[in-house]
This record gives sequence, C-alpha cells and structure tokens, in this order.
Amino acid sequence: MRKVTIPGGVFYNGDCISGSSQIPDNSVDLIITDPPYGIEGDKLHRHYNRDESFVTDGYVEIPAEEYENFSMNWIAQAERILRPGGSIYIVSGYTNLLYILNALHHTRLEEVNHIIWKYNFGVFTSRKFVSSHYHILYYTKPGGIRTFNTECRVALSEKDEHGGSLNYQDREDVWIINREYKPGRVKNKNELPFALLSRIIQYSSNEGDLVCDLFLGGFSTARTAIGLSRNVIGFEISSGMFDTRIQEMTNLVPGSLLNTIRTPLEPERKLTRKTWTDDEINSLRTRYQELSGTRLTEKEINSKLQEELGRGYWSIEKALKKTGIKPGRR
Repeated sequence: MRKVTIPGGVFYNGDCISGSSQIPDNSVDLIITDPPYGIEGDKLHRHYNRDESFVTDGYVEIPAEEYENFSMNWIAQAERILRPGGSIYIVSGYTNLLYILNALHHTRLEEVNHIIWKYNFGVFTSRKFVSSHYHILYYTKPGGIRTFNTECRVALSEKDEHGGSLNYQDREDVWIINREYKPGRVKNKNELPFALLSRIIQYSSNEGDLVCDLFLGGFSTARTAIGLSRNVIGFEISSGMFDTRIQEMTNLVPGSLLNTIRTPLEPERKLTRKTWTDDEINSLRTRYQELSGTRLTEKEINSKLQEELGRGYWSIEKALKKTGIKPGRR
C-alpha cells in the first residue's frame, strides 16, 4: 500500500478495510466519510445528464450484492479506530441506508443525530417525488467526552432580524447547503461542499485533532480539515484519483482556510453549564428581586440577567427555581 505524507496529512492509496490496520485503536477524534453509492455510481451522469469531461476517472463502485458485507466491514474498522467520545459522520443516500444503519447497529456506536442534507438539485422524476437530499448519520463512541462546540460558529446571543436564535437555526438537523458548481475545473464525481464539511469539523473537533476519511475520493474532507488546522489520515483505493489529488494537496498550507469560516460575532458565555456557587445564587436572587420591581417582563429580566451574569436562559431559570423563586408570567 502506497503512503504519502504531507504537512498535516498521511494518505494511503489502497483499500480502507485492510489498510485501517495502519491506524491504532482508539486514536481518531473524528471520522467524516462518504462511502461509495452501491447504485452504479460510476454511471450516474446518465441520470443527471451532465458533462463529465472534467470529472476525474477512477471512481470505484461496490456491487449491490456486496454492499451489506462491505458496510459491516468498514464500519467495524471505524468503530475500532475511533477514540472513546469520538464522533463519526456518514453521508449516505437512501438505497443502501438500511445496510449502513444495520452495520452501525452491530457496533457499540451510539446515535447522536440523523441529519438531512437538502441540496440544490435531484434526479428528475415524473411519477414520484424528486429525491434531493442525503442522510448524514452522526454517531459517537461511548466511554469518553464527545466534542461538540456549541458556539463555534454562532454565539447563543446572536439573533436574526425577527429576534430568532441564529445559533438554534445553525444547529437544526436539516441542512440546506447547495453543491459547489465548478465549471471547467477538475473535480470528483460527488464532492462534498466546503460549507457542509467545515460545519461538521467546527462543531465536532478542535484544532490539532485527528480527522479520518476512509473514502477520500476528491480529498475534499482532507483539504477542509487541514485548511482548518486539523490533522488528517485517509484512504483512496483508486490510483488515478489518488495521484491527481495528492499533487494538489502538497500545495495546501495548514490553517489557510481558518479565515474563511463562520465564527461567533459575539463572545461566548463561558460560565454556561458551570455549577452556581452560593455567592452567585445570592447575587442572582438579589438582582432578580431588584429587576422584578421594574416594568420589565420575565423574558426581559432573564435577558438582562444573561448579559450581566454570562449565563444562558435555562441556566438562570433553573437557578431561580432552586432559590424558591417561581417566576410567573407578567
């Protein structure tokens, strides 16, 4: 198996199932991967009616009759290499989703979210609804602390023009993200967009963490992760695909994409979820009673307390109830 090492990344030209022996147990912080379709993915251009003259040759499909065992084998390896508390995101269509879910069921991995990725085009149909989404299965390995950076992209205090929480909206489990249009540029048959990959990497890893992609394809996951100052290890079975992309990767500067991502516009509330001290509880009670003597509503009082104390809405509500104060509607 051929191995290429670049700043921030180690890549193997070979099969990920046997090649995963190169990765120690419990060593990977985050896996993001988009396995083969199992639906003649090498011939999808016939359905999408698109020009493939700039698409890199070498897409390796898995025969439908082998997909169940294939899924069991690579997901078992993913479970082994993932650290306790580590996360895995699997992008899948509907046709073979059952086999992937069944393989996950045979591991100790636990479901966190089943995300729907809605994209900007689908295969036209005349006698059924048009399919224009993928499934993203977000699972974690038990036994450790799972990384989830709640305010890595949007602060909890940021609002839209209607007063709605931008953080809430960013963390909903339906993602509307368009595919990237790359006319006249060399590309993989089905590259994941930067907007999708950067969101996953920001929420579920930290700088310096090890990210793995078992099916590198166009190296989009690797390129995004290294660009965001993560380390990467990955596999690509196609020599043609590997050779084309590895040349591009050698010119990538680690951390060079950090200035392109969404980051909070307001500071994070550092005290959120920390235990309240007795002094803090007493200060909360006193300040709440002061504000209650004004014309402010309960919601406005809570908002004021959030600003002053650096706590979240529900943290303040729970602390007030513990003091014996039962905020009513005003």
